[in-house]
Order: sequence, then structure tokens, then C-alpha cells
Amino acid sequence: MTPSMPKEAPNAQKGRTGLQRVWHAFGYSLAGLRAGWQETAFRQEATASLAMIPLAFWLGRNWVEVVLLAGVVLIVLIVELLNTGVESAIDRIGPEWHDLSKRAKDMGSAAVLLSLLLCAGTWVAALWSRLS
Repeated sequence: MTPSMPKEAPNAQKGRTGLQRVWHAFGYSLAGLRAGWQETAFRQEATASLAMIPLAFWLGRNWVEVVLLAGVVLIVLIVELLNTGVESAIDRIGPEWHDLSKRAKDMGSAAVLLSLLLCAGTWVAALWSRLS
């Protein structure tokens, strides 16, 4: 390459700007959701969210409660996708067992557990408040 030739971006997304970048980013996000759907845990949580998010509008007494109830459900889905991303990256490195790989996967799993506990606690408290 001569000094007068511009350097090529490391990947095509880095060279895009404006609406073209947003459009392509949206496509990558949809691809991520499709990939997440292939994971049993994400599929189960997403299916439960189809009932829980509309139920949040009935259970919540004001907009803050509705946002909290729906938000904790979405947090579970977000954390599950991030955990799947960590696991995929670790699996990409190699199949051999390594302390750091196990630690990363365990921490991702712990994050999912904490998000599920937050969700369950929020919903139990809201149900208790509504039904008592």
C-alpha cells in the first residue's frame, strides 16, 4: 500500500455512518435474537415473558410498577443473551478445560441466577401487594 491510499476499515461496519450504520446494526441485533432463540434457556424465558409483560400492565398499579415488572423480565432476557455470548466466546477459544474459562462461564451463570432472583422477588412482592 502506498502512503496516498486510504486504509481500509477492519470490518465493514466500522466504515458505515448515519442511517446505513443504524440499519446494519439493527440487522445484527436481529441475528443475535435469532441466535439466542436457539438456546433452550432463552427460549423458555422469552416464552414466559410473552405472558408476564402483558400481565405487568394488569398487576402494576401505576406506570412505575408496570415498568419495574416488565423491566425485570427484560433484564432476565438481556442477561441470558450476554451469558450466551460469553459462553460462545469461551467455546470459540477451544474445548479444553481451563480454570479461567470455567470461571467466566460460572460468573455468567451467576448473573443469570441473580437476574432471575430479582425478577421473582419483584413479582412476588407485587403479587403480595395486589392480592393482600
